[in-house]
Amino acid sequence: MMDNKPEECSVCFNDYDDNQLWPRTLPCGHTFCSQCIDNAIKNGQLNCPSCRAQHAATAATQFPISYGMEALIRKLKGIEVAPGVTVPAKPNKTPARGIIKKLRSLVQEQKSSISSLITSCEEVLSQLGEYRGQLGDWKTQHLQLRDRLYALVEQNKSAMKLLELEDTSVVDMTTQGEEGKTQLQAMLGSLDTVNTLQEVDTTIDTADECSMKVEDWLKKCQELFPNAKTVHTSVKVQETIREALEMMTTEIGATADPVHLGDSASSIMNKVQEITGEIPRKQLTVEDLRRMREPVKRLVEAGRVFAVQEDQDGRRSARITLQDGQLYLHPLLRQPTPAHAHTLQESEVVGVLEPSCTLAFLDLGWAGSTRGRVTIRLTPDTPLARQFVLLCTGQRGHTYRNTKLLVVVDKGQPEEYVVGGDYESNDSAGGAPLLPDLQGQYRESGRAGAVWARYRPGGPGSAQFVITTRDLQGGEQWSRVFGDVVSGLDVVRAAVNHSDIREVTVLDCGVVLPL
Repeated sequence: MMDNKPEECSVCFNDYDDNQLWPRTLPCGHTFCSQCIDNAIKNGQLNCPSCRAQHAATAATQFPISYGMEALIRKLKGIEVAPGVTVPAKPNKTPARGIIKKLRSLVQEQKSSISSLITSCEEVLSQLGEYRGQLGDWKTQHLQLRDRLYALVEQNKSAMKLLELEDTSVVDMTTQGEEGKTQLQAMLGSLDTVNTLQEVDTTIDTADECSMKVEDWLKKCQELFPNAKTVHTSVKVQETIREALEMMTTEIGATADPVHLGDSASSIMNKVQEITGEIPRKQLTVEDLRRMREPVKRLVEAGRVFAVQEDQDGRRSARITLQDGQLYLHPLLRQPTPAHAHTLQESEVVGVLEPSCTLAFLDLGWAGSTRGRVTIRLTPDTPLARQFVLLCTGQRGHTYRNTKLLVVVDKGQPEEYVVGGDYESNDSAGGAPLLPDLQGQYRESGRAGAVWARYRPGGPGSAQFVITTRDLQGGEQWSRVFGDVVSGLDVVRAAVNHSDIREVTVLDCGVVLPL
């Protein structure tokens, strides 16, 4: 519906002016006064009061003034404007009599200059606020690094104590060995000087006693030294601290090129970016991940990049990691993101996935540790494959993460396979479908590593999956195949050979980003 009063802000109903109530237009096309825009900005986001579209914003000054709206308002009010003359914000106020035209022009020029300075102040204040946020992030990171350095110092102290204890033990055993050696040498001399049978018997008995002590000492030395824990701890702590010091020395000793901070028009955060080479948190894009330049690579390797999703229940986030040149998107979880994290919308990240090259992964583990990663290439354009991606990424709230492998069928036989995927009850009774229609054209396969649906698509347990571990014999084939293991089949076979398959857990899952 058309606005019957375009000369006033539709939020506060005040007439626009050229002071605090400039008409400013949002990217969605709606116009409001500067004051109402500033009041609507929360946590760097602005929801349009008319259409609720979201815009990144820190101050109203970043949106353009609607000079066309001003002209329309003047026209509606019947104001004639001569070319080059600035109209007062409230034309109904007549200038005081006696003020000459030149003086009035000077006043308007001064007002325009002050308004421009106010705008500049608002822009710089916004930049200072963002810069202060960055400084806060850096302080947090320094505190975390300090704690890690303290931990290294404590590890070094513990290693030193172990070495001191080991050295004390070596000194004690050395003293015992030297005494035993001296006694044996004395026995040699005594045996050379014996003359009677009684002397021989006595000396031999004494020599036997000394020999037994020395043999016991030799055995203890073999058993006690080296202390494996002491040696392992010392070497590992030395390696860790040496690597940290070498990295620090390299960074401090490197000769940096002079940094050109650009002209005075550059914003504070742009200058910070030029100095650090880092990307501001609000500016990281999927395209940056595609290019994977060194600053972005450092962010990902440091665990500072997350995909986020907002819904009616709050915010969820998913880690993005880099391993062996591959980017991995982990499942969405109800977890706080670090204060210094760079975030992307999960929908934008998932949007780069192509069905023809979708790779999913399951990290299997048992007995308290991760045993390996299983990577699965999914058959393009099949509903079961799309459902598998949803359960690996957690886009619909459910995920394979922390689910158990359920049963091994025909263990040791040619048709051996393992079942998993009951995200609901973890006991083979659950695993309801996430998509309304899972019917489709599926492959058949008799090869080891085939991934297929345990039950008929659309049935109660349609989310449960099967991984075959051996080739079928006699030309037989499995149906409802929607993927194949491309790496990690040895991990699946090791899980099958574990004493209790229900102790095997999907510790993590996700997809490979084809960037």
